[in-house]
Amino acid sequence: MKIICIGRNYAKHAAELKNDVPDQPVIFLKPETALLPKGEALQIPAFTHDLHYECELVVKIGKTGKAIPAADALDYIDGITLGLDFTARDVQENLKKKSLPWELAKAFDSSAAIGDFRKIDGLGNLKNVRFTLEKNGETVQSGHTADMLFPVAEIIAFASRYFTLQPGDAIFTGTPEGVGPVKNGDVLKGILEGEMVFEVRIA
Repeated sequence: MKIICIGRNYAKHAAELKNDVPDQPVIFLKPETALLPKGEALQIPAFTHDLHYECELVVKIGKTGKAIPAADALDYIDGITLGLDFTARDVQENLKKKSLPWELAKAFDSSAAIGDFRKIDGLGNLKNVRFTLEKNGETVQSGHTADMLFPVAEIIAFASRYFTLQPGDAIFTGTPEGVGPVKNGDVLKGILEGEMVFEVRIA
């Protein structure tokens, strides 16, 4: 599998990090080794002192596709869930200052937590999906897919111009505002349309 991630897909998140709003999807990749095994706590890497959570809607690809038209894109989705794109913010800031790629800050081992997938029946065109992230019982992020700069279908169409999408691939569709740091002992819970789809502990 491959993990395709979209950066800066919510205007308010771009603003909170003082980033420009993009005119096309910003894409980066995480390797399969970035996947946090289900049920395992995340160990904060020694190379960062400012590890952040970023909660996102995640779609799983169900069939192979290349150069997929946006009108057909949702037919390629096998399920949706929430995920956490963990980011070593201090490392990322240093890379950005040097105009270097983000992978050291974004693609390290266990940097992607993915919840339990659910079918998209009843969720229509995915333009009206709500989700929240709780940290230690307090809501810290609230997302609504209507606020995406690039909706899910457009993301799939755009990504498939460059990468052949295959069954099992996961696409992180971007995080809303409210990202922040984690520390040992924190518990993060992702709530998708009122249903908890993941719980991640920070060790």
